[in-house]
Amino acid sequence: MRRLWLIFAQAVTVSVAALFVVSTLKPEWIRGAGTASPAAVTLLEAAAPPVGAGVASYAGAARSALPSVVHIYTRQVARVPNHPLMNDPLFRRFFGTPERSGLGSGVIVSPQGFILTNNHVVEGADEIEVVLNDGRKFDVRIAGRDPDTDLAVLKLDADVVLPAIAFAPPDSLAVGDVVLAIGNPFGIGQTVTLGIASALGRHHLGMNTFENYIQTDAAINRGNSGGALVDSAGRLVGINTLIYSTNAGDGSLGIGFAIPVSIARAVLEQIIANGEVVRGWIGVEMREITPEAAASFDDLPAGGGVLVYSVLNGSPADRAGLLPGDVLLSIDGKGVRKPHELLGSIAELSPGQTVTFRLLRNRKEIDLKIAVGRRPTPSARR
Repeated sequence: MRRLWLIFAQAVTVSVAALFVVSTLKPEWIRGAGTASPAAVTLLEAAAPPVGAGVASYAGAARSALPSVVHIYTRQVARVPNHPLMNDPLFRRFFGTPERSGLGSGVIVSPQGFILTNNHVVEGADEIEVVLNDGRKFDVRIAGRDPDTDLAVLKLDADVVLPAIAFAPPDSLAVGDVVLAIGNPFGIGQTVTLGIASALGRHHLGMNTFENYIQTDAAINRGNSGGALVDSAGRLVGINTLIYSTNAGDGSLGIGFAIPVSIARAVLEQIIANGEVVRGWIGVEMREITPEAAASFDDLPAGGGVLVYSVLNGSPADRAGLLPGDVLLSIDGKGVRKPHELLGSIAELSPGQTVTFRLLRNRKEIDLKIAVGRRPTPSARR
């Protein structure tokens, strides 16, 4: 009897062990071949949907804009004090001529070969080469530069038809709209980054005379300057220009700035037509009237105004009798509230045009006619 019990116990132990091994290594033997596993059912239910079905993609916008964005490579011979050794061919052979190189991006805006970029990308360059999206390389010349907005126009004179980008309508961009930044960051090749329009009308950055930037969190880095900022339809809304950084070596911190297409187009058209940008000027330095300062002007109209801080001797404003301390209220009936708005309004005037400025002086509103002059061109190396 004891022997039978031992045999029974051993048989049960072996059966349990076999069941454990089979359930671990071959569970389908126990469930049966006709029962689908939960994992298989889950995988079938999670199969990928058809391409584009409910999936957000901006491939169409990128595909439309990418051929219009070019890489820009510049070369500049370094200006060094003249030294007798530099006239020795043997010295130049072994030590070369000092030079600097740079990189940036640009946007083809005309099939006839006009390219928009930043002035700081090409300023001072002795040689400029553009590389198209398809790898073709061309030398280009500067058609015109506008340091006041940090824009420049290049001209490719080869007999080729180029893929020009489409312009978005002015003021079509709104805060929160999706934007793509396209350029050549760090020279690694054409790159598309995604973000939104974080803010519009940014100024007081102290970078250029005329500032009205689009702010975006799309990554913009060294080499992106002059590249395209496009909307979700692939249309040009801005020219990528600068980034905010705490240190010179920082990359993108999610705060980048682009020149809006309205300004870029106006500069482009003037340079194509005249080779330069001509703006109106009266020769005053202006200050915003803060709420604290407004308290001292108890007769300041509700619309506000702009304080004349200084007047340049011999300028149109000086010849017309404008004085420091005057408050400019309107130009030909159009009210002004901020210095950058007044600066832009004056710049849009034609030199030689006479306009009426309404101003507040000694608690009295008076009209003053000023013959607009031409804004002096900023000093440039080329």
